[in-house]
Order: sequence, then C-alpha cells, then structure tokens
Amino acid sequence: MTRPARLILADGTFYDGDGIGPDGFARGEAVFTTAMTGYEEALTDPSYAGQILVFCYPLIGNYGIDPAVRQHPTLCAAGAVFKRVSRHPSHHRGQGDVAGWLAASGVRALESVDTRALVTRLREAGTMRAVLAVGEAAVANAADALQSYLRCPLDTPALVETVAPTALAAHGHGSVRIGLLDYGAKAEIARCLKGANATVVDVPGSYETDDILALRLDGLVVSNGPGDPAELERAVATLRTTIERAADSLPIFGICLGHQLLAQALGARTFKLKYGHRGANQPVLDCRTNEVIITTQNHGYAVDARTLPACVEETMVNLNDGTNEGLRHRHLPIASVQFHPEAAPGPRDARHVLSDFVAQVRAARERPS
Repeated sequence: MTRPARLILADGTFYDGDGIGPDGFARGEAVFTTAMTGYEEALTDPSYAGQILVFCYPLIGNYGIDPAVRQHPTLCAAGAVFKRVSRHPSHHRGQGDVAGWLAASGVRALESVDTRALVTRLREAGTMRAVLAVGEAAVANAADALQSYLRCPLDTPALVETVAPTALAAHGHGSVRIGLLDYGAKAEIARCLKGANATVVDVPGSYETDDILALRLDGLVVSNGPGDPAELERAVATLRTTIERAADSLPIFGICLGHQLLAQALGARTFKLKYGHRGANQPVLDCRTNEVIITTQNHGYAVDARTLPACVEETMVNLNDGTNEGLRHRHLPIASVQFHPEAAPGPRDARHVLSDFVAQVRAARERPS
C-alpha cells in the first residue's frame, strides 16, 4: 500500500509521489547527486547530514544493500528522493532492499517523482531548504512545517555533532601514526590510510591543539563533514593554532570540509556554490603535472582561490567551473584537496593522493632531526 508524500522547496515548488519510511517530516537542504552507483555510500556519507538527497539516476537499489560498504554506522542523509526504487535487487552480497533499509532506519524518502524536473529546478534556482512530508497528515501540514524550518539557523556545529565521534580510537598497526581529525569522516578514508601501512587514530573534531599534540602523531588528516565551513570557527582556530605550533614537523592533509577548514586557517575564505558538486565524474586538473583526473565529490562550498595568501599555491582546479580543488603551502608540509581521493565507490584516479601523504609522513619521520 502506498502513502502520499510531498517534497516542498523553499520557493514553494512542490513534487508529489509515494512515501517511504515513517509518517512525518524530514527537513534539510535539497541537493542532487549525478552518481549512477554508490547509493549506500552516499546515504551513509556524513557530509550529507542535514540534506535531502535527490538521485539523478532513475533506478536506485538494483544491487541491494551491503552493510560492508557503509561509510558511517548510521544513515546520515536527512531524507532521499528517487524516481524509482528497486523492490527486487540482485547481488550476491545483497542483504535487503533500499526501501526496507530506509524504513528500518526511520529515514523518510519520496519515490515516483520526476527527478529530471526537480534537478533542473535545483540547477536553475540553486539548492535550497526543503521539507519532505510522508503520510496524509504530514502532507497537509507541509507548507507550515517548511515555514517553521526556514526560520531555523543552519547550525553547522550541531550537524557535525550528529556524525562526529566523541571518543578517541585507534585502528591498524602501521609504521606511522596518523590522526584523522574527524568532523564526520567517511570510513573509506581510514581504510585507505591503513592500506598504506598507517595506524589511524580517530580524533574527535572537538579536540583542541593541546589535545592533538599530546597524541604525538606523525601526521594529521582533517576529514570531510557536513555544513558551512564558515560556521566552524572553533575548528578553524584549532587548526590555525596547530599550524603555528607544529606544522613544520607535523604534515597535515585535508579532504573536502577539511580542505576548506585548512584554507580558512591559512587566511583564505570560502563561499557557497549555487548547486554544488555531487557525483562521481568531476574532472580536475592538476596544475603541477597538467594531468586530468576524474574524481568523486560531495560539497556545496568552495575555497575562493583569489583569497589564498602568497604562501599558499593553488594545486588543482575543477574543469567544469574553474573552482579551487586543491592547495599546498609553499614552505610547510600542508596540503589538501576538495574532492574525495578515497572514492567509495567511484573513479580511482586520485587514490594515490592518500598513499602519497602517508609516504610523505614516513619520510619526514625517518629524516634525521
């Protein structure tokens, strides 16, 4: 039996379809992804916390659900919108279907929507806040729920708290100790670091400089995460102090939100993109080698390259819109990328970025002091 459901955007545009998950409301920024696979990884990507994820690809769920590929213990997206969800998936590792997984997780979704029209709207007008209502009562009150939601602040620190760890944890037995400063890290980042023979110390994003330096790390990776980087003033202050006190001896690398936070700590600014980069086919130019790599991305904000200080060089550029995709400090062992080099799933052109960082950390540790 189907239930009515509605997605209503901040500009009043609405889309009706069939509901998945419990009756009630999901609130978040409506964004879209162009990736054709990886729906499990996307829905469990902490960067999507506080967002309603619209899938461009018309059929989602045909290879079922495999808990082994999830990027976070919980389903992180606030809600989801599909053209069609497969009710009969087929894969040797499949353990259920998307609709059942969403319902069991208490996450609301909308199906049977013209996602082409919806994505076109979001491209033309830009991503915007929305309410997803499931059930007759919720649909009847969706407009009022939206107006109430629009009066609420984004509150990025609170979003980070919903997906970031609260306790320190170590994984692996590698030859170097790399801290993962975790604002909502994808699990694949730690897997890649361990695969490069590093011990990964998962460090809560709430840690400050003294806490980080007390861990006696060989290197530090600043993770991805949700929300507006300009709202994470405490995180930026921590990174700035850490750089001032230890960056000459502590290699630091940032990914996605971590890239934006490092840029701010070094003196640059960030800005909101009209509809962001979310997909597995974003072309990036490496300015140093003139090589083009295809990357997986998930972000709604970017670093303003015009504000980078003289001591920082732009290393990578998005070939679709010319926005910044990477930076490197000219004198300190600090670098970062806007895309996801761990790409789970997606193209593997950039996988070497993390193994190269581990090699850099190992070389720095072995260098005579």
